[in-house]
This record gives sequence, structure tokens and C-alpha cells, in this order.
Amino acid sequence: MPKGLKQTSSLIVIGSRVVETGPNTFTQAGVDLQLNPLDNKVFVVQAINLDASAPDAIAATDTGVRMALTTTSQTTFPTLASTACLALASREIRAAGYVDGGVGFEQTSMETPPSGLEYIGIIATNDFFLQIQGGANGTGKIGNCKLYGYRARAEASVYAALVQSEVLSS
Repeated sequence: MPKGLKQTSSLIVIGSRVVETGPNTFTQAGVDLQLNPLDNKVFVVQAINLDASAPDAIAATDTGVRMALTTTSQTTFPTLASTACLALASREIRAAGYVDGGVGFEQTSMETPPSGLEYIGIIATNDFFLQIQGGANGTGKIGNCKLYGYRARAEASVYAALVQSEVLSS
């Protein structure tokens, strides 16, 4: 248990999705965690699983789908270098220069932390956000997410620092 926090729930699993509004369009969906800021409630993230649609296999064309989970709203697709980004997944098909559908590649950030890690992030504001964006696809894509963690109450000074840090990282 992180110092300054008291666990107030057992394990919670939250499933959500984001649907691209059109092919290759940055799309974001907010997910309400139903945290009570008057009680200094936070969500301690223990694991994240992201599953994005497969990109289209188009001969001689590189295609891809990227998906991310962040603690704050984004205006462009984030990278893992952003402190607000807790997880990232990318699926690509490299077909430029080939007459067939190409070769598929998949890359994800750590979906489940090693057993020695207590948590992978703390969400102090009421929402988390899912982003998806395709590249050179003929249809819009879908991203599914599972977020594992628990609610906790933070000491006042810890809560203030967490909220300030999260808001400043957006």
C-alpha cells in the first residue's frame, strides 16, 4: 500500500471501450471512476490490458492502430514519455513495397506489472481517458480496455499533491 493512502475497496475491474469516429481519426473517450473528491478518494491502478482492433491488411500500404490510457484528457495521441500515459498499445502491418498484405507487428507497454510492483499508477481526478487512432485504414477501429485496481482514501496533503501533479501533467 502506498504511503499516505488507505485502501477502501477490494479489487475493482473496469471494462471500457473507445470507438474511432472515422478511419484514421484521433478519438478519445472518458471513463468516470466515480471518485468522491470531498473524501480525498483516488484509484490505485494495479494492471491495465489494452486490446485494439487489427489494422487493415492492404497490399503495398503500411497500416496501424494505436491505443492509449491516460489519467488526463489529451488533444493528440500520447507517448509513454508523457507522465499522464499509463499504458500504450500499437498494432501495425508493414506492407509498403510488397504485393501482398505485408507482415504484422504488435507492441504494448507492460500490461501486467511484475509481482514486486505494488501499483503502476494513481488516478486522483474523477476520470481516465482512452485514445485510439488508426493509420491508413479503410474503416474506423475499436479499442477495448480492462483496468484493475482499488479505491483508496488519501491523506489531505497527499491528495493535494496527487491532484496537482495529475492536472499539471495534462
